[in-house]
Amino acid sequence: MAKYISPDELAALIKSDKVPMKDYCVVDVRDDDYYGGNIKGSHNSPSNGFLARVEELVAQTKEIPTVIFHCALSQVRGPKAARVYAETRDALEAQGKDKHHEVLVLRGGFQDFQAKYKDDPELIENWKKEVWGEFEF
Repeated sequence: MAKYISPDELAALIKSDKVPMKDYCVVDVRDDDYYGGNIKGSHNSPSNGFLARVEELVAQTKEIPTVIFHCALSQVRGPKAARVYAETRDALEAQGKDKHHEVLVLRGGFQDFQAKYKDDPELIENWKKEVWGEFEF
């Protein structure tokens, strides 16, 4: 069962004194739908082929205690990637080859995050109105 982080909690984490790629990492598993904006400082690791690259991602992030996954809605791709990643790191931790870590899923995915924070350059980069304008509320 995935543990979730809310858009507000993630925004507070990004704006805190925590350091991206040291204290936390945001992994965006969107594929072709990555175009149009992303969470500032996030790492794109497309779900298409994620399984083949998960060990590489774990190697790149194994010193990072908090890893947050999301896709467009965080209903399928994000939670699945988070589960695969968590299982891989948990196995390493059980062997004494990794330290304690937390794997989270962004509730509502990029769609909810960008709807709330699209105008905040500390949180969103590369945002394109022509892609997301139809989702405005």
